[in-house]
Amino acid sequence: MKPPASDARALDAEASPTVEHDLDVEPDEDLDSDAVDASFATDLAIAEEQPPLSERERMILAFESKWWKHAGAKEQAIRDEFDLSATRYYQLLNGLLDNPAALAHDPVLVGRLRRIRSTRARTRRR
Repeated sequence: MKPPASDARALDAEASPTVEHDLDVEPDEDLDSDAVDASFATDLAIAEEQPPLSERERMILAFESKWWKHAGAKEQAIRDEFDLSATRYYQLLNGLLDNPAALAHDPVLVGRLRRIRSTRARTRRR
C-alpha cells in the first residue's frame, strides 16, 4: 500500500535531513589558490608585452585541444601533422605552456594543461 503523497514527502524529509556542518578538508599544500590566481593574472599582463604566437604554436594548441580515443593515435597524428617525434612535440608543448602569450590565446586550455603537468610532477616527487 502506498502512503499518501503528503506522507511520502514527510518521510523523505525525515530520511534525508539537510545537515549543515563544516567539512574538515585539508587544502592541497602544493596548490595555493591565491598564488595560482596571482600567477595567472601576472601571466596575462606579461602576455600583452610578448610577441604573438607563431602559426606553429597556434597549431600545437589547437592540436592539443582535440581528444584521442585510441592509444597511439595521438603519437601517430603528431608525426603526421608536425613531422616531429612525440618527445620533441611534448618538449615544445611544455615550453609553450610557460609562454604568457599562449595563456592569453587560450586560457582555459593552457590552464588545464598546466594543472595536468603540475599534478604529474607532484606524483613523480612522491
